[in-house]
Amino acid sequence: MTRDNAAYTAFRQQHVPRGVVTAHPIFADRAAGSELWDVEGRRYIDFVGGIGVQNIGHSHPKVIAAVQEQLTRVTHAAFQVVGYDVYVELAAKLNKLVGGDTPYKTFFSTTGAEAVENAIKIARAHRNVPGVIAFRGGFHGRTLLGSTLTGMSTPYKQNFGPLAGEVFHTPYPDDYRGFSAADAIRALEDLFATQIAPERVAAIILEPVQGDGGFLSAGKAFMQSLRALTQEHGIVLILDEVQAGFGRTGSMFGFQQFGIQPDLVTVAKSLAGGLPLSGVVGRAELMDAPTPGGLGGTYAGNPLACAAALAVLNVFETENILEKGQALGERLRTGLQRIADASPEVGIVRGVGPMVALEFVKNGDPFQPDANFNQAVIDRCREQGLLVIKCGVHRNTLRLLAPLNTPLAIADEALAILESAVAHCRAA
Repeated sequence: MTRDNAAYTAFRQQHVPRGVVTAHPIFADRAAGSELWDVEGRRYIDFVGGIGVQNIGHSHPKVIAAVQEQLTRVTHAAFQVVGYDVYVELAAKLNKLVGGDTPYKTFFSTTGAEAVENAIKIARAHRNVPGVIAFRGGFHGRTLLGSTLTGMSTPYKQNFGPLAGEVFHTPYPDDYRGFSAADAIRALEDLFATQIAPERVAAIILEPVQGDGGFLSAGKAFMQSLRALTQEHGIVLILDEVQAGFGRTGSMFGFQQFGIQPDLVTVAKSLAGGLPLSGVVGRAELMDAPTPGGLGGTYAGNPLACAAALAVLNVFETENILEKGQALGERLRTGLQRIADASPEVGIVRGVGPMVALEFVKNGDPFQPDANFNQAVIDRCREQGLLVIKCGVHRNTLRLLAPLNTPLAIADEALAILESAVAHCRAA
């Protein structure tokens, strides 16, 4: 086959179902750090990173070395059959990172959606009641329960019903649209009064900063009020850190921005530097609620992925990734604000730390989302050598998921491309 994007795109259309969306019509040949080259040899700045997976950059040499070494030992054994050291060592590190000195335990799975489903199972086993509350705009996966929990109708629910039962949705705080933390707490209390009593709720699950929902932050006031409310009623608080975790918000986990401690945390994406690995990290007494055999999976906690994850955490410790991410976040926010100040199409710069985005609206109106302008900017960025993707319930938000160790010179190059793209689309 001719090694060009058009040929591969035609081949893809013949052999891959249309339900699998590819944001950009290019095919990757290689990638390193914050850069990616397609099969035609063209270089791109990659500010998607496999949708927040490459927080330490593509092909980090320590991750490659760890996987290569593990390949010579054990590639797969299934932890339900025999144990292996990297699983337990990684669990111990995550327990400390999430729980501190409090006893926590970790179970590994393969995808973020699997982690979410198992967190719900653990909460239900602990509480012995079925109800689960999620938030509008949240994203928790494409499985049946994951898409039920997800607070967006398009494209995730489609005609896939009937969806899972005993799941209820409530509004997420959004100051830009005049819906405060206090409003969100009142809405939750109204849900308790009208749809499900709190004693019937096993868990409340949310992203501390919504990813696919538009990089909305729950905010400190809301998170602290929600934590107090769940503790009052004995409800398990699950924080979905699949996208916000591992430095994406400037701290190792998003919940650390808000001064609270969750009961369960779901992790995935950047945990293993590109290898499929996810997990549930939680208070020991909750994690032990399912009886033996209730948790597991053939590839859950694969040794190659666990070895990669240990290397990722080592990179965080030895290469000052959090500090680099914080500096990058300041640089990106300053650049995005400069674009916003000169662009009436930008409604708001939003996000936390290096997890930042531009929301495009018409006429400066938060209730007139402009998805078409957003897509035009994304396409123009690609033409100029920058890969970015959209998010938001109305798909009018452009999100940046740059590797946290992106050199500031590359960040400046990316911002210049984005600024030019916005100006070009305005003039078009």
